[in-house]
Amino acid sequence: MAMTNNTGNQIIIDRYLAVWSVADPADRAKAVAELWSDHGIEYVDGTQFVGQAALVDRVAEAYEAFVASGLYTLAGGEDATTHGDIVVLTIGLDHARGEEIGETAWSARVFLKLDGEGRVQEDYQLTVKPLAA
Repeated sequence: MAMTNNTGNQIIIDRYLAVWSVADPADRAKAVAELWSDHGIEYVDGTQFVGQAALVDRVAEAYEAFVASGLYTLAGGEDATTHGDIVVLTIGLDHARGEEIGETAWSARVFLKLDGEGRVQEDYQLTVKPLAA
């Protein structure tokens, strides 16, 4: 049965926000496995990442490019809403240094469809504010 209560959905939201900031590769792979189903899919800007291995690589690439670089911090989730097995939230990359510190550099609306075990089956990340060139 899918997690449809607020506590269960808050766990998914917290895990989703946290997974993008996990530095250790083994811990990151574990976090991905706990969040997405075995055949989970993420859709981002016309690209899809299917299955655990692809999702681990995707999260690692995003971590290295945005968080490990020290350029950004991940924020969001305050506006999360749920309906049955659907969770919707906004996430953003905020500038972590410089004159723009704290300002949002990129944001996306995220739609998560949960499977029967309460893990993400489908993840749609729809960019609202793209990164500046």
